[in-house]
Amino acid sequence: MCAYAQTYNAEQKSLLGRFFNSFNRGFDQTTSKYQSILKRIAGKNIITLGMLVAFFLLTWGAGAILPGGFIPTEDQGMVYVNVTTPQGATVERTEKILDELNNATKDIKEIESVTTLAGYSLTNEIAGASYGMGMINLKSWSERDKSAADVIKEIEQRTSKLTDAKVEVFAPPTVPGFGNTSGFELRLLNKGAGAINETSDITKEFVQAINNTKEVTNTFTSFDASFPQYLIHVDYDMAAKKNVTVDNAMSTLQTLLGSYYATNFIRFNQMYKVMVQAGPQFRAEPQDVLNQYVKNSNGEMVPFSSFIRLERLYGPEQLTRYNMFTSAMINGEPAPGFSSSDAIKAVEKVAAEKLPRGYDFDWSGMTREEILSGNQAVYIFALCLLFVYLLLAAQYESFLLPLPVILSLPAGIFGSFIFLKMAGLDNNIYAQVALVMLIGLLGKNAILIIEFAIQRRKEGKPILDAAVEGASQRLRPILMTSFAFIAGLIPLCIASGAGAIGNRSIGVAAAGGMLIGTVFGLLIIPGLYVLFARLAERKRNQ
Repeated sequence: MCAYAQTYNAEQKSLLGRFFNSFNRGFDQTTSKYQSILKRIAGKNIITLGMLVAFFLLTWGAGAILPGGFIPTEDQGMVYVNVTTPQGATVERTEKILDELNNATKDIKEIESVTTLAGYSLTNEIAGASYGMGMINLKSWSERDKSAADVIKEIEQRTSKLTDAKVEVFAPPTVPGFGNTSGFELRLLNKGAGAINETSDITKEFVQAINNTKEVTNTFTSFDASFPQYLIHVDYDMAAKKNVTVDNAMSTLQTLLGSYYATNFIRFNQMYKVMVQAGPQFRAEPQDVLNQYVKNSNGEMVPFSSFIRLERLYGPEQLTRYNMFTSAMINGEPAPGFSSSDAIKAVEKVAAEKLPRGYDFDWSGMTREEILSGNQAVYIFALCLLFVYLLLAAQYESFLLPLPVILSLPAGIFGSFIFLKMAGLDNNIYAQVALVMLIGLLGKNAILIIEFAIQRRKEGKPILDAAVEGASQRLRPILMTSFAFIAGLIPLCIASGAGAIGNRSIGVAAAGGMLIGTVFGLLIIPGLYVLFARLAERKRNQ
């Protein structure tokens, strides 16, 4: 016994022991002050309802000023570049621009490698001599100080001197398969009888009007109806007189100019493809088309010049349709400080003001998914609340006692919204996952208080005393678990590297909601229990 007392006294005199003793004394004082506050406010329904209404209004206001979003654009360690040279440019001219792009970016220390390809457009996935693309791989996140967005800005500044081509620099899409670029994607639809040239002019005016808004930046389109082309006119009557079918003539012309795979042969243990095509000297000029021959049904060689003629004109290199209408794809990004929902609203406003009759637009890619999702998060949140309410109603055998748990959640939602706003984030899908998670976390705090208060009420204590005692007895475990959870979220709140925006969104939303919801919930929940417990007993006594 004497040895135990000496050991206990030694522990009490140690630094750690003195710290815990001081902490316990301070916490006991805090608990005593907390009890006195609850005794003054928990029994006054006006104060409880006033705080509840205040948090409902604050939550609504914070949700109104918080920009909405869907899936944020992440730093994936890669940057895309799309190059468009003037109409009719050769592949050699496009390759020269891509070489200049390599020279302009080679001394950026954050770039690891640059891969370019001439003759292919990354945005609309078509082949053409005037198109080019580049894929820039960045160094590991630990080896660079700049984000992908900062690298994009620097590349745009350096390539602004390339006046012989239009260069678009953008991040890859966050979700592969939903578009080819980050930001928003839409299709301008020609629903009337407008000509292709008119569609091109309206598309350019529409893109310019979108770029003039403060919510949108880097808007561009690959649709252009000024590519030099040749239109082949076929005289069907003359072809019939020559015993030539038009189908056979066009098939032969495609083979002579564009090649046709015929067969394979093996030589020296190696397989080779046989491609049928006219020699280069016979297809060097547009007029060489008229000098080609096709075999008619009598086995005679008939020159194409006897039944076709060429007309030079201008038009798009490729026509695309969307929902059965001639369309032009437009890409863009939200301006710094604005979310994807802000950009969507700005584009819709410009479309309502600028698009003439017979023209409309429709969203595509990830933007279409964002709009289709709409307010699904609200319905999911409401459904989660309904299930929680029904489970608690079954547990408490009352339809009123679960309401304090449900009504304590607006404080946490307000905390999530205001912390997201202060962190410069938006209400995206990650933040909405955190809100659903808060239903369980904050509901757990309320359940601890209400469960203990119900037990004290069954022991015969008054409702107010039961609520105060339940809250004070559960104060330590509630604060311990809540602050431990918040501390565990700190790495997510300050995350960097791959998936940083998503990690920050879910971390900040959960930490902010847990902090505000816990602090203010400790004041609201006992008052709500007193209010609804009195209503429940009054209802039973009737």
